[in-house]
Amino acid sequence: MNERNRGTSPMDTLLGSLALILLWQIAAIILNRPILPPPTVVVPLFIQAIPGDLGRHLLASTARVLTAISLAVITAAPLGLALGQLPRLDRIASPLIAIIYPIPKIIFLPVIYVLIGISDLSKITLIAIIIFFQILVVVRDEAKGLRYELIASVRSLGAGRRALFRYVYLPASIPAVLTALRVSVGTAVAVLFIAEQSLTSWGLGYYIGVETYQVLMYPEMYTGIMAMGLLGGGLYALIHAIEVRYKIVGCILCTEIRA
Repeated sequence: MNERNRGTSPMDTLLGSLALILLWQIAAIILNRPILPPPTVVVPLFIQAIPGDLGRHLLASTARVLTAISLAVITAAPLGLALGQLPRLDRIASPLIAIIYPIPKIIFLPVIYVLIGISDLSKITLIAIIIFFQILVVVRDEAKGLRYELIASVRSLGAGRRALFRYVYLPASIPAVLTALRVSVGTAVAVLFIAEQSLTSWGLGYYIGVETYQVLMYPEMYTGIMAMGLLGGGLYALIHAIEVRYKIVGCILCTEIRA
């Protein structure tokens, strides 16, 4: 595996984190205002707070994101495969997807609140919608690229629809799903931050926007920002680890399919 495909190493991540903390410390010294406390204050406070309420807020946000990801994957991946392999269905759905896909999904939050109510389900639904369209479009395009000759050769061996799905469509879609998740996880966490500020008592968005910022508890606010960064970075690292696990298989399949 060459350097280009190796990805970010743990040492790179550590050096990047140290550089960020150093820049943060310098900015705090230059600004010298309560709005930007130095990391020498925030980091110990974060370590102290994470076993308590901050940790519970982090767990609540993590549960919402993971549930939304699961819902998006189990609905968007099969539909994307179907659209990619059924041209008639794709011709019907493509205009609708083309209209909805570029729209910022956060604008649907009031509509979701009206239809579902202000609850965990509404927040999960909004995040799932964002990830859903990312996965749907990428998987559909990947399925369209499957060579007809490959599918025909597998069918000639007696494979039915279930076997084709298991041995051709599913393995070919895994890299596309992971790519879509990597691209959308940052947006999903950002939207979660906004959604959690509305009529809830648990979640990092509530902790940062309501419990700390509104009462000018700036060091505590930055511990929440650190936790939000930990959530986004942790999800990205998890997806990357899964990608590495399937990388060799995925590359072999993509080479055979696209050759």
